Amino acid sequence: MSTHSAFAAALIDTRLPCPDGLCSASGADPARRFAVYRNNVQNSLINALADSYPVVRQLVGEEFFRAMAAVFLQVQPPQSPLMSRYGEDFADFVAAFEPASSVPYLADVARLERLRTCAYHAADALPVRAEEITAALADPHSLSALSVELHPSLHLLDSPWPTVAIWAAHQRQATLAGIDLQQAQHALVLRNHLVVEVFVIEPGTSAFIRHLIDGQPLLAAVEHSPPFDLAQTLGLLIAHNAITHLSNKESP
Repeated sequence: MSTHSAFAAALIDTRLPCPDGLCSASGADPARRFAVYRNNVQNSLINALADSYPVVRQLVGEEFFRAMAAVFLQVQPPQSPLMSRYGEDFADFVAAFEPASSVPYLADVARLERLRTCAYHAADALPVRAEEITAALADPHSLSALSVELHPSLHLLDSPWPTVAIWAAHQRQATLAGIDLQQAQHALVLRNHLVVEVFVIEPGTSAFIRHLIDGQPLLAAVEHSPPFDLAQTLGLLIAHNAITHLSNKESP
């Protein structure tokens, strides 16, 4: 292992000793100074997770969250210098973390919070003007081949839990009282200008949007989805600037 790799590994794994070759200009014990530095690094990474997953932290409490984040840090240290990417796999870790099994919706809340982060950092794209969309939908000759591209920030989450309701309750310091924890919810996450928005949508709407993301023409996406309100769905996408390109696959 290289000196750099040994240093990086020791920063993450508290079981490892201070790397060989370290010295201190002040004459202080290198191992002691390294321990302080390691503690600061690990606290910074745990704080970054806490900032990215505030509702998860509220659901389990500060002490439990920090202990869970410390375990996550040991098994999945940062792979990128971009701190916005740290914790990409935290939800999957939470789902398999046995001490958190008493909160079965915790992993999906983490998934929702991760999608909000992804939406915030997604690329910009200009929306198609509403009148252009209306004109395209009104043309019967090209409608069957009309394809719709959606904003890069748009993401979906299909959850067996009322994930959006749980997340929303913690935005206004409310409790989970009154939330049916057996109710599945489907979430739409997108960035509208600089604001990340979260909506509850119907199962058919979620399936329809997934088909659009997969490249299916609009009418084919409708046909392959469970029943849903197409006009309401298109109205939602238009109103929140989520449609960024229209194309006709029959065109040369």
